[in-house]
Amino acid sequence: MTFETFFGAVQILFLLYLLALTTGYLTLNVISIGSLGRYFEERRGIGTHIALTGYEPQISIIVPAYNEAATIAGSVRSLLQLTYSDYEIIVVNDGSKDETLEVLRQALQLKPFPEAYAHDLPTRPIRAIYRSALYSNVCVVDKDNGGKADSLNAGINVSTAPLFCCIDADSILSQDSLYRVVQPFLLDHRTIATGGTIRVANGCQVEQGLLKSVGLPSNVLALLQLVEYLRAFLAGRQGWSPLNAMLIISGAFGLFRKEAVLKVGGYRTDTVGEDMELVVRLHHHYRLAGIPYRITYVPDPVCWTEVPEDLRTLKNQRIRWQRGLCESLSGHLALCCHPKGGLVGWVAFPFMMIFEWFGPVFEILGYGLLLAGFLLGLVSWQVWLVTTSVAVALGIALSLCAMLMEEMTFHVYQRPADFWRLVAASVLENFGYRQLNAYWKLVGLIRWLRGTKAEWGNMVRTAAWQSKAGSPAGSR
Repeated sequence: MTFETFFGAVQILFLLYLLALTTGYLTLNVISIGSLGRYFEERRGIGTHIALTGYEPQISIIVPAYNEAATIAGSVRSLLQLTYSDYEIIVVNDGSKDETLEVLRQALQLKPFPEAYAHDLPTRPIRAIYRSALYSNVCVVDKDNGGKADSLNAGINVSTAPLFCCIDADSILSQDSLYRVVQPFLLDHRTIATGGTIRVANGCQVEQGLLKSVGLPSNVLALLQLVEYLRAFLAGRQGWSPLNAMLIISGAFGLFRKEAVLKVGGYRTDTVGEDMELVVRLHHHYRLAGIPYRITYVPDPVCWTEVPEDLRTLKNQRIRWQRGLCESLSGHLALCCHPKGGLVGWVAFPFMMIFEWFGPVFEILGYGLLLAGFLLGLVSWQVWLVTTSVAVALGIALSLCAMLMEEMTFHVYQRPADFWRLVAASVLENFGYRQLNAYWKLVGLIRWLRGTKAEWGNMVRTAAWQSKAGSPAGSR
């Protein structure tokens, strides 16, 4: 085989890979559009006005916090103002080295409250449990550092409700989020987990724990991530959900049936992707056991969270996400194409393996070999230009499709200037940013293959979108 033939084959394979990837996601887009239409019809039947009956199941909100002094008070303020009939808030301080516990102590007037709790899941030692003197439904668990998964397991042990909701400490929930995300549990007894939408808080304004205004980030890196989030949730998870084949519920906002999670052993502490791994394990257990179940995405319960605004933090995050994906899929390979696997085992799992797990290898090698062939004169500039243009055009098409779905449904960003900024970001992300993300994913894949110790790295938060004034409102 000559070099010219080799590079020609690489070009064809690369284009076939991109076409298959785009076809897959466009199919998900079509499913998403249809399911969103049905969802809005159902929501109109329920009504947009929140009418709580008082018989909704109690929910335990678990908030793992490690060095979250900058945002934890605002998050608790937000949670205290949720429009839901019965819920408790459990903040788990995971051995923070900053003033997280002191901020909570002052904001909530914490008092030591020794109480018995379950030991269903093993965790690092709990130092103390505090109750708020201001809010009867708030407690704080202070424990030795053990990581996010260990904190979630500790929160599950302390929780008293049949459902638990895990959110990140730097996040803000919309007031009706619990009411929205619990609906699948009320409508279908088979539901064991639901996930809502994560939106970018950078550029928004939050006061007293309430979202006052929605805006786009001024930081270019955060704006590009906003487009990614739209694509991942509205075009991705919304497409997989009707097939009961959604493999990811974001660790920033998910609601689970406690009994189901305890049945599979809680969160694993030996992975950096504990949120995805738990969902894949639930699929694995219920599919192979032949137990009817549903894992659902609900598009309008919104959780607002801060995204990285610097390359170093973003790189660490994406490497960690890829590492978590590798660990989640590799630990449940038996689900892939299993006779009892259903659509999740025969469609979603192979799709994630090809396009997400090993996708970075195909993408980086494709770009790299084409560039090498062009520089060595083995690929003409016309062929290189056409191939690169097709790759970029397909990426732009996917981003624009997700952005247009947002405009036709929720239309959160209402200023005309915001629309054009989103269009520009949908185009811009395909010129360097997407390729950089593929490289970071490849690094995560290589580190997983080499068995390199996983590290979380430090998340740099500005909390510029949160007002520091005031104190939690609305005693319960």
